[in-house]
Amino acid sequence: MTQKVKGPSLAAVLLFLVACNREQKRQSAAGDPQRGKEAIERYGCPACHNIPGVPGPKGMVGPPLDHIASRANIGGKFANNPQMMIKWLQNPPAFDPQGSMPNLGVTEPDSRDITAYLYTLK
Repeated sequence: MTQKVKGPSLAAVLLFLVACNREQKRQSAAGDPQRGKEAIERYGCPACHNIPGVPGPKGMVGPPLDHIASRANIGGKFANNPQMMIKWLQNPPAFDPQGSMPNLGVTEPDSRDITAYLYTLK
């Protein structure tokens, strides 16, 4: 007599793979807060902003970024969510040509990391 070995169905395996892919995309969308803090220093953000936990001159040109994660808007105009923050950091004048925040050439990976750090400031 042969015994059929039961294992996961093809549908279950496919569902698992899809879930893993979604998790990888979610993780790739998230940045590293420590690298973000380092990037904030490298790009000179404290020259214009007071940013908790980041050493620097504590600039007063731009708004202080304490509690940025709890605010409703970015730049006073745009929804405060990770996707918007990531894009905003890469090219603020593209969203607000009259605004004072310049395009600092922030790369996409750096903008993800910076966003991750800023979202620790609740």
